[in-house]
Amino acid sequence: MATSIIDPSRTERIQFSNDEVARYSRHLIMPEVTMEGQKRIKAASVLCIGTGGLGSPIALYLAAAGIGRLGLVDGDTVDFSNLQRQILHGTKDVGRKKLNSARDRIREVNPNVQVDLYDAFFTSANAREIAAPYDIVIDGTDNFPTRYLSNDICVFLKKPNVYGSIFRFDGQCTVFAPHLGGPCYRCMFPEPPPPGMVPSCAEGGVLGVLPGIIGVMQAIEAIKLIVGIGDSLMGRLVHFDALKMKFREFKLRKDPKCPVCSENPTITDLIDYEQFCGIPEAKAAEAEEAHVPAISVGELKAKLDRGEKFVLLDVREPFEYDICRIAGSRLIPLGQLPSRMSELDSADEIVLQCKSGVRSARALRLLQEAGFSKLSNVEGGILAWSEQVDPSIPKY
Repeated sequence: MATSIIDPSRTERIQFSNDEVARYSRHLIMPEVTMEGQKRIKAASVLCIGTGGLGSPIALYLAAAGIGRLGLVDGDTVDFSNLQRQILHGTKDVGRKKLNSARDRIREVNPNVQVDLYDAFFTSANAREIAAPYDIVIDGTDNFPTRYLSNDICVFLKKPNVYGSIFRFDGQCTVFAPHLGGPCYRCMFPEPPPPGMVPSCAEGGVLGVLPGIIGVMQAIEAIKLIVGIGDSLMGRLVHFDALKMKFREFKLRKDPKCPVCSENPTITDLIDYEQFCGIPEAKAAEAEEAHVPAISVGELKAKLDRGEKFVLLDVREPFEYDICRIAGSRLIPLGQLPSRMSELDSADEIVLQCKSGVRSARALRLLQEAGFSKLSNVEGGILAWSEQVDPSIPKY
């Protein structure tokens, strides 16, 4: 039978107003929850890292359920591109700190919840201080340094880490809690993938409703641990395929040689997670890759206005080209460029462009290696064109 992670002594003095009894009445009449379970929920504290796609349903449903204390960690601001899935925030919140719009929305849902705001990104420098006061940590982020960091700090502090991740149409959820007998994130993924191997949601996209499914699953797992009911996802990972509307379950086992949660760990304190995940090296390589002959969007506009003869080559994907394009550009996706170079004339001046300037810098290098010389890369890509030249071009 499941056991609550909340010490019984913490619920002894908890009282509910008549309004709270009415608010939580559908919990109170459930024999698995009752007044005692609701007291545990009110006594509990949960830290949610991120108030984005996953953090939105997590925070909303935990607040509605009556969590006594909810900590939110986020250093970002609301952008229009967030609104398709980050339901904590609305159109009027664009440009605001995510924490502020999240706090206001949560207060509308349940003014009885104590909301702690941490206007920062979760790092090795602040993780221990931020996470220490909470009973459960829920990871609502989409980057590997934070996933490894949240895992390690939870192992060190002996706190459950409710994990979720999303990408395009797929999501997954589990609970990492070595101190309760389960595995940790490093048992499943001892090493991070090479930088850039796994795209973020900003790079690969995500179905807007998908984080609602996975985030709610994370909130459910937290409630189960707090109330002490049901079968936790410890040792099990649930994968959800939205296109097929199928759930699959995978068994997870503790790694006896895990560097963090084994009996003889080799990592006993927080490390540099950016370095561990290869981020500095990737940024250095990207900077080197971007060090190519460049042209500003202002210079590009001047060339177009003068009617100069050159090829404006867009190396984005066709579906990106359908969203927006610079008039007169020609599309050859980066992945097709090696096999389609014969379509280009090395005698022509070629100006390369993508979304932000990174892919087009890579394309320029490929063309240089093939003998093309009259090349330049548009700094900032079509995003810079939208910001500085033509605001009618939509950003994505």
